[in-house]
Amino acid sequence: MPATDKLLHDTSAELRMATFRLARRLRCVRITDALSDGQFAVLMTLRLHGRRTITALADRERVTAPSMTSLINGLEEQGLVTRTPDATDRRRVQVDITDAGGDIVERTIARRDDELSTAMRELELTDAEVQTLRDAAALMRKLAER
Repeated sequence: MPATDKLLHDTSAELRMATFRLARRLRCVRITDALSDGQFAVLMTLRLHGRRTITALADRERVTAPSMTSLINGLEEQGLVTRTPDATDRRRVQVDITDAGGDIVERTIARRDDELSTAMRELELTDAEVQTLRDAAALMRKLAER
């Protein structure tokens, strides 16, 4: 039997608030303060999905192409991404993450995972509670990917 509209609405509000607070807290955990959240998101996209055009990155991050160009300029100046002319269309540029950029992503993710697991350990969560969080994470992923 489907959930009622009121239950869905109330749960949505609670989930939104909890997700926002947790995301904000984890965004503060980083390897370097030299990157903005937007720049880190671009590095994550490149690390997970490989080479992309500036337009594709802009669409994914829901920013304008000029804004993405500015983000890429900053990342390139730090040696975290490279640009390569597209082999089939000289007007397009492909953006790749460098080894240094990938290292920042991996180390930041590890640090954030450590922070979260430490918090769960400090709360002394039971195995059942941890499994509930795993189940919730899977459902949240479904919501995010729809």
